[in-house]
Amino acid sequence: MKKAVQFGAGNIGRGFIGALLSQSGYQVVFADVVDAVINKINEDKSYTVHVMDVECEDQKIENICGVNSTKPEAVEEIATADIVTTAVGLVILPRIAPTIAKAIEKRMESGCKDAMNIIACENAIRATSQLKKAVYENLSDAGKAFADEYVGFPDCAVDRIVPPVKSENFIDVVVETYYEWDVERSGFKGEIPEIKGMTVVEDLMAYIERKLFTLNTGHCITAYLGTLRGIPTIDKAIADEEIYAVVSAAMKESGDGLIKKHGFDPEKHAAYIKKIIGRFKNPYLQDDVTRVGREPLRKLSPTDRLIKPLTTAAGFGLPVDHLITGVGAALRYNNPEDKQSVELQEKIAQAGVRAAAAEVTGLTDEKLLDAIVAEYEKLV
Repeated sequence: MKKAVQFGAGNIGRGFIGALLSQSGYQVVFADVVDAVINKINEDKSYTVHVMDVECEDQKIENICGVNSTKPEAVEEIATADIVTTAVGLVILPRIAPTIAKAIEKRMESGCKDAMNIIACENAIRATSQLKKAVYENLSDAGKAFADEYVGFPDCAVDRIVPPVKSENFIDVVVETYYEWDVERSGFKGEIPEIKGMTVVEDLMAYIERKLFTLNTGHCITAYLGTLRGIPTIDKAIADEEIYAVVSAAMKESGDGLIKKHGFDPEKHAAYIKKIIGRFKNPYLQDDVTRVGREPLRKLSPTDRLIKPLTTAAGFGLPVDHLITGVGAALRYNNPEDKQSVELQEKIAQAGVRAAAAEVTGLTDEKLLDAIVAEYEKLV
């Protein structure tokens, strides 16, 4: 039987990637540092994915086990896997890289020449490439040569809303119906595996940016504006007429930039935006605005969901007024329980809005910075 190792047994790992791998006939080994979750997976040997949407469904996920990702057993499991996936967060990838490198060396020493593919399913641009760099830093020269020939590192784009809903069984998970998992063909080694829900694409960057500029852009602006109004969840925030107007207009502005850059069909993209907003309205997900808005420094960075669509659309001379509102709202995000929010507010207090915005976003365009400061001042 085919084996997959899924790094990260959190909600995304269990409710999205791990579930699809199990449903595709893989034995799925969840690797995580949370012993309570790993022990429960090994005890129950199954969990339930509750699909909560217009139509609801329960999916039982079986043929699974767990391993502590810091233990030697994790290396053994990876060394004999057909595919390795991650859902741990971008900052954790360098921490798991040494374990993956040890497994590759072990695979080489055993004489295994079967292809293994490693896919970082993170909410970031080319996360797998970043993981590959970290893995190679931990490989011997022989290990690098072996990996060049037998280990694939395809980049991907992933999209599914999996909120932290507490279930009676704490390893069960709630998800929306919609999901998208686009993986770049050129990164694979050997025969491309057939996995339910995985779409192999040629031009991944177009898909990455379509998702980043649409779902992620709209999602975080909804969260930041909702926070300013004291609205607790995404579905309630998008139900506010003024928030809806800003979010939908911002998504159109980012979409116009995408259409210019990638040649997307305008009508199809408008339908895509409409579908995304429909997902925000899903009352079953109860997605907390603090979850979606967390880590504002990352979200305000030059290549992420607020600034990249802003600079892309502005670069084509297109309107960006509502995207600027989103940036202003992000700068206003004040959550004492979020380290990045605390750091952001400290930067603003010490250097002022303009200097802090320039530092965090990397923007040098004076007109854009002026507009962001003006929007920030309005959003009280």
